[in-house]
Formats: sequence, structure tokens, C-alpha cells
Amino acid sequence: MRTVFAVFGDPVGHSRSPAMHNSAFEALGMECTYHAFRVSREDLKDALAGAKAMGFGGVNLTIPLKQEALRIVDADPLAAAIGAVNTVDFRDGMKGYNTDGLGAKRALEEEGVDIKGSQVLIAGAGGAARAVAFQFAKEGASVTIANRTADKAVELAADVSQVGKARGCGFDDLGLLIRESDILVNCTVLGMHPDTEGTIATSREMHPDLTVFDIVYNPLETRLLKEAKLAGAKTVNGVMMLVHQGAEAFRIWTGVEPPVDIMRKAVLEGLRV
Repeated sequence: MRTVFAVFGDPVGHSRSPAMHNSAFEALGMECTYHAFRVSREDLKDALAGAKAMGFGGVNLTIPLKQEALRIVDADPLAAAIGAVNTVDFRDGMKGYNTDGLGAKRALEEEGVDIKGSQVLIAGAGGAARAVAFQFAKEGASVTIANRTADKAVELAADVSQVGKARGCGFDDLGLLIRESDILVNCTVLGMHPDTEGTIATSREMHPDLTVFDIVYNPLETRLLKEAKLAGAKTVNGVMMLVHQGAEAFRIWTGVEPPVDIMRKAVLEGLRV
């Protein structure tokens, strides 16, 4: 009998997680399968209880369920501080984790980018931005969070200050902030398919010593990354954050080291269809 894993979200049809995890299970010869289920925020408690009762190995959570899960699962300290859960393990109760920040960290490290001691500018103050901000501040970066609604950025920075250096502001001085930064992370939806012409900045605001990391992975090269290349900046797309956050969930659920290269290939093949 196969052990079932899943991603819950609404919408969820676009998720690359099933292809990514199923490729890993197949490569390792594991009797496991991974599926996507559309679950509303209102039904999340019942869905998680049902998954546990039916013997699921674990689930991932995506929009709009990550924050709602805090009311339901036993979140670990980092997920509780971030205020969002993206991975639930059923082996000992219903444990909640957040692997998004770790995925972002490993995506940059893989490209030779040092986070410790860097000036990091994060655009956005939503769930992904929270995870990245906490992780990078914890790693020793000085984090600035810029958001169109400045109050939301300031509030998030106050939370992040529990683990490291952080400040929040609006978008008014974004150009100046970029020029002062070592790493720019886009945690907004600007540039995401189908509105691919959106961007938080152009090449005029960037500099060659900047690393531009866009967590958007569809399209693979967003307009922001194209602008960064024009400025001579280093670019990192969102694929490896997706892969590494999934790989960490895989480790939590199974205790097995996942085949990261195979997971990456599965994601890229799906995006190029």
C-alpha cells in the first residue's frame, strides 16, 4: 500500500509539487505518491484531520492556508514566529513547519551568495516575505522590508527584530534602498504569469554588485531578472527556492535525503511545457 502525500491549496491546479515529489519517490523506489487537493480555508481543519485519519504521510500547504494552519497544528518555534505553516507531518500528532525561508537560503547559497553580513532588501510583506525575512535575519543579514503599505512592513520588521536586524518602510525610496543593498529579493507577485511585464524595479536602480533573487518561477526569467541582467547584476530565479523548500519537507516526512537534481528537473520540465 502506497503512502499518500499531498499539497492543499485554493487554487492548487498550477502547483509543481506533485511532479517534483513523485519524481523523487520514483527515483528512490519508494512506495509513495503525491497529489494536489483543492481545499478552502474553511475546510482546512477537516481536511487535515481527514488526511491524518486516512494515514497520509504529510501535506504541504499553499495559498491561502498557511496562516490558517497555525490555529490547527502544533507549529514549531520558527513557523510560529513566522506566522505561517507550509509543511505538516502526521507521524507524531500534527506538527507544523515552515520550509520556505530555508528554501530561499539554500537557493542563494547554491549560487555562491553569502547572506551573513549582507544588506538584504525584501520587497513585499506577505507570507513568503515573512519566511524569507525571518530566515535571513536569523542568518545574520541586515534586513530591510519594503512594502506598498508601509505599516505592514514596519509591523513585520518589528516581529523579525526578535531574531535579528530588521526595519520596515514603504516603496517611496525603493531606488535608493536598492543602491544600498547587496541582495534584492522580490516577494511580490509582480512579474508572475500572466502579467509578465510587472517589475518592482528597472536596471536604472540596480548596480553590478547586486544579487537579484525573484521568488517568482513562472516565467523562469521575469522582467525583474531581465532588468537585473541589463545592469550587470547576478540573478537567481525562484525555481530552486521551490525545490529546496520541497526537499526539506521531504526530509521531515521521510527522514530520507531527497534527489534534489531530479526534483529540479521535474519542475523545469513542467514549466517549459
